[in-house]
Amino acid sequence: MSKGKARSGAKRGRRAGTAADGEEGRKGTRRALWRGAVSFGLVYIPVHLYSAARDSTLDLDLLDSRDFSPVGYQRYNKRTGRIVEWADIVKGYQYRKGEYVALSDEDFRQANVEASQTIDIDSFVERTAIPPEYYELPYYLEPAAGGDQTYALLREGLLKSGKLAIGSFVMRSRQHLCALLAQERVLLLNTLRFTEELRPAAELDLPPANARSAKISPRELSMATRLIDEMSGSWKPDAFEDSYRRDLMRRIREKIRKRQTHELTPDAEPEELPRTAEIIDLTAILRKSLESRGSRAPARKTKRRARG
Repeated sequence: MSKGKARSGAKRGRRAGTAADGEEGRKGTRRALWRGAVSFGLVYIPVHLYSAARDSTLDLDLLDSRDFSPVGYQRYNKRTGRIVEWADIVKGYQYRKGEYVALSDEDFRQANVEASQTIDIDSFVERTAIPPEYYELPYYLEPAAGGDQTYALLREGLLKSGKLAIGSFVMRSRQHLCALLAQERVLLLNTLRFTEELRPAAELDLPPANARSAKISPRELSMATRLIDEMSGSWKPDAFEDSYRRDLMRRIREKIRKRQTHELTPDAEPEELPRTAEIIDLTAILRKSLESRGSRAPARKTKRRARG
């Protein structure tokens, strides 16, 4: 990041109070992305917003295949062709071809001062009420100075009711719909997609809406549900890891060991994957799947009958 960009970002955060402002959290280890308050009814909770996710994507640079030099990005003036520094860049809205309205950080704040500084809770709904496709990114809320009691009040109220709060706020010049829920000691904020941001599933070419119309036999459905039952268990997030990233790093280390650092691996023929359309005997496939798991379904059925 250039010095100009760093100065601009810090200045923007101080002005609007909504962007990363370089202030560290109370424990001095994390930086707040947004500062403001949660508002519901007449209750006002000053908070700091922190990202609850981190990117595990492998950091790869773009290289020129002819000499393996890094390929850089440049911001240039399309009229003069000259490089433009971050400090000289502003945002603009094109209201007519070639005509712009220039917007400063203060313009974004003054568009709606309250919206840029508060997370306004509109309503409370059941935790299961929001379909999964609406969820976007998770964040943590931390109480700011003087906000501990009201923070705990909202958290305990959400835990006791089993509900989550629906609200909205402005961050980085964009309004976000959001859901607030209590998770043990922390208030978790998930940004949500607006309905107009989702594409309707009706556009897809999907099988009919019931098993009979989709030509699924009762036997096949029964075996499929048995397989689902056999593979069911409790949610254990620690049991999962980014194995592809680990495997890619292993390949990178292997190329370093073999001194193939500037050698591009040629494309290979992709492996042929089984196509579902070619599966004729679905019952046989399901039976083999159950057998491979050592099905315990009959034992459970016997136990249920014994209870009756």
